[in-house]
Amino acid sequence: MTDAEITWLSPDTVQIRQPKASHWEAPFLFLLFGRERALLIDTGATGDEQVFPLRGTVDALTDTWLRRNPAVFTRPYPLVVAHSHAHRDHIAGDALLASRPGTTVVGTTPAQVIAFFGFRSWPDETVEFDLGRRIVDVIGGPGHEPSAVAFFDRETGILFTGDTVLPGHLYVRDLPQYVATIERLQRFRDAPTAPLRELRGAHVEMSATPGVVYPPGTLDQPDELPLALPPRILDRVRSALDDLHDGPGERVVRKRFVVVAE
Repeated sequence: MTDAEITWLSPDTVQIRQPKASHWEAPFLFLLFGRERALLIDTGATGDEQVFPLRGTVDALTDTWLRRNPAVFTRPYPLVVAHSHAHRDHIAGDALLASRPGTTVVGTTPAQVIAFFGFRSWPDETVEFDLGRRIVDVIGGPGHEPSAVAFFDRETGILFTGDTVLPGHLYVRDLPQYVATIERLQRFRDAPTAPLRELRGAHVEMSATPGVVYPPGTLDQPDELPLALPPRILDRVRSALDDLHDGPGERVVRKRFVVVAE
């Protein structure tokens, strides 16, 4: 069993990284606590609790937060498990939480995501998801994967972008949708009601050397970039998308990411 890498980003926000020893993808998961329920974004790349103790980690973190916040009386304290998108390395742990008391696991098809969050104009609409005195804005984000969304946490100012924007490979499966998603995020960033402080995606694959990416399957990344990216990175991604011309397999290399056409 390999323990997760835990970082408290705020008193109510936890970053969980699945260790490389359990799966080379080493995805990042995020647990957000509100006064009425918590939100877990993604469940990682394995469904084996003995390889990566997702259920135990979530339970321990929830117990810690509840001890610090004794005024929260609901028991079992509800947990909603949602996803940045439906690729296997982000949903593999769903079964570990499906039977957990008070837990709702959101489906992974576009129709299930739309229905659960109440989108009426997918993917252009932004919808509010209330955790209890903590609002998370859910933003449609297809292009990398059809059911992809981004989550903006108003409390911390963090935009959680899954695989759409991260320091690593940005795999573009539907270019028009991907462009529309980045432009949607740019508009959201630039709105006066959204004080966006930073972006956090679901992987780190770039080294600290500008433009140098670790290849898929790498288990040791001793000199990787930090996960957090500045809001202006959206402009860099949008510009890089304009340089995709030749179809599948084309790569556009930038200092903090590599766009790959699929």
